[in-house]
Amino acid sequence: MSELSAAPTTGPGPQEGQRLRVAVPNKGALSEAAMSMLTEAGYLQRRDRKELVMVDEENGIEFFYLRPRDVAVYVGSGILHVGLTGRDLFQDARVDTGAEEIMGLGFGRSTFRLAGPQGQFATAGDLAGKRVATSYDALLSHWFATQHIPDVEVVHLDGAVESAVRLGVADAIADVVETGNTLKAAGMETFGKPVMVSEAILISGKGAAQDDDTVIQRDTERLIRRLQGVLVARQYVMMDYDIRRSDLDAATAITPGLESPTISPLADPDWVAVRSMVPAKRTNQLMDHLYELGARAILVTTIHACRV
Repeated sequence: MSELSAAPTTGPGPQEGQRLRVAVPNKGALSEAAMSMLTEAGYLQRRDRKELVMVDEENGIEFFYLRPRDVAVYVGSGILHVGLTGRDLFQDARVDTGAEEIMGLGFGRSTFRLAGPQGQFATAGDLAGKRVATSYDALLSHWFATQHIPDVEVVHLDGAVESAVRLGVADAIADVVETGNTLKAAGMETFGKPVMVSEAILISGKGAAQDDDTVIQRDTERLIRRLQGVLVARQYVMMDYDIRRSDLDAATAITPGLESPTISPLADPDWVAVRSMVPAKRTNQLMDHLYELGARAILVTTIHACRV
């Protein structure tokens, strides 16, 4: 039984839809991070890994937990409205005529690269007439075509491909590379430029934006806004501090905020309170600059959710 077969097979489909139907990876590196982001965005998520469908009645949305490789297929075919998947998986599915990338989600980053025996290849062009093993054969075949590298035989393998060269199945491989330690252990090294830099993305069926169902349009736009809000909340913190009025212009140049900072008077007319959103990764440097300028009572708080 397929995962989607657990869903109701009667009633309105996505074109008639009463609920927004969203595909979520059911396992692997993307799954937990995707569900965590959706939870931060205010949606209910499954607690039992065996659950294949989760209905969030309050938000009018239905989540389907699918094999990561199947997410793009269901969205691209119009069975589901939107989905969370990896850019590499989306492009490998070759469903770009039926689905499109809406936004990056800021997690699941990886680099898809070529690799071969140490010292044997220097550039992708060296693979002309060679065999290359990968789990992403559609993506790789398309990439070789765009690079105008002829006569490359792409060998499809499921799972680990590092042993393909040693076993004589291929001359080189293409795979997702994080640290490169697994490749080194197999006597291999990366070469040439990356085939792709991937991350988790939100995809949508190309018909969704023109969907006759205004409820689906509304809920799709709401999902996008919420996910954008999570991204901003993760990237920024709220910084509050007191500063002398005479140093206010210099201080707000350090913390300009998204539009502009909030300035509030204090009991001492020579001082004001400032509140501004600042990049989380620069928090301590900004606090140092403000303190050296004369700011005091510098406080930083995390942002749980926001709309910008």
